[in-house]
Amino acid sequence: MNLQKPRRVRHTYRQRLKEPPEKVFPLLCPVREKEWVEGWNPSVIYSSSGYAERDCIFITPDGDSEAIWVIIHYDPENYKIEFVKVTPGITAGRISITLYGDEDKGAIAEVTYMYTALSDAGITFVEKFTAEAYLSFMRKWEDALNHYLLTGKQVNIA
Repeated sequence: MNLQKPRRVRHTYRQRLKEPPEKVFPLLCPVREKEWVEGWNPSVIYSSSGYAERDCIFITPDGDSEAIWVIIHYDPENYKIEFVKVTPGITAGRISITLYGDEDKGAIAEVTYMYTALSDAGITFVEKFTAEAYLSFMRKWEDALNHYLLTGKQVNIA
């Protein structure tokens, strides 16, 4: 067996959102995300409720491949959700989101992405997933979600 040190990257960002956790949390769902993310169109493979729940499985396009997502933790009372995202042969990832109330009657979303490379293509991905790239991605996501929360309409975050 040829063991190598894994290539892994992990970043956390705290978004400031314009509505309280109880209004934001339901939107952190593969189905409901279509309401606020232009172009988001997952294929839901399994969900007994039709929405986010523990063990929900869905697939999204990911570059030239597809990513398989599994919700591994779903706690609506404490506003926590966690996903495993695998792009076969490229990366295995874990996405954790926890919402907290803030003093402005909005929410703070603590969002952590961690990716581990599974191949040379994964190493390239991990190397490009820099703190600056993550910050840009998170700010676009934050802007899109806040735009939806304030207007009920999508905005292009590409």
